[in-house]
Amino acid sequence: MKKVKSLIITGFGINCEEEMAAAYKIAGAESEIVHLNDILLGKKSIHNFDILNFPGGFSFGDDLGSGKVLANKMKFKKLQSGKLFLDDLKDFIASGKYIFGICNGFQFLVKMGLLPDVAEDFNQEVTLTKNNSAKYEDRWVWCKVNENSNSPFLTGIEKIQVPVRHGEGKLIIKNKKIEKKIIENNLNCLSYCDENGYETAEYPQNPNGSDLNCAALTNESGQVFGMMPHPEAFLSLYNHPNWGQLKRQNPKISEDGEGLQIFKNIVDKIIKEVK
Repeated sequence: MKKVKSLIITGFGINCEEEMAAAYKIAGAESEIVHLNDILLGKKSIHNFDILNFPGGFSFGDDLGSGKVLANKMKFKKLQSGKLFLDDLKDFIASGKYIFGICNGFQFLVKMGLLPDVAEDFNQEVTLTKNNSAKYEDRWVWCKVNENSNSPFLTGIEKIQVPVRHGEGKLIIKNKKIEKKIIENNLNCLSYCDENGYETAEYPQNPNGSDLNCAALTNESGQVFGMMPHPEAFLSLYNHPNWGQLKRQNPKISEDGEGLQIFKNIVDKIIKEVK
């Protein structure tokens, strides 16, 4: 059986790479953590991997807006071959492979124009900016999956509880035309909700005030997926702050954290495609 190969980018203030690598290991994939400069200098090729991952963190200290500096570096930097890194990413997607960004990684993807990419021209259509609360939010939230989404990352999930850790997680959509396309194509694949699964704009259940209560976006093909909450921070039941009560209430509860399912889903999807 093919072993899924996961490439995890690090460097410049990214700081959740180890957790992401652990998630893929538990899900049955091989992971390699690589500094972005090693890719830009031609020491590593993204094309030797099945899925490319941009973890969370504080790239360049978020000094010019979350993820903007690193997004521009990746969008306009030339590889040793003379080809733009963005063009390499386009080829990676065209070959049927997958890209996943979490938190700061989600910010890279929207600011590079990879998400939601409704015009299919890789120009920025949305942004992620300061939370309505005007402060850093570190809390557990509930999110509801759009049942009409074609994202393979979310297969079989209806509702998920995961932590958020961000100061700039508010999604703002450029205009009503783009918003209409996002809604029509079910690209808003994960929304903040209350414990009962009802989508909400109310704080603190919605930690940032995003348009469409958006917690995650996918592109139309489902190959590119970005989410603001941190599934890699909930790989084990024992990561949950209330795990003791959860286990007492349901002694047969799975010891997997709910976030792990997202990684299992994409690993299983890649394996099935190879078969």
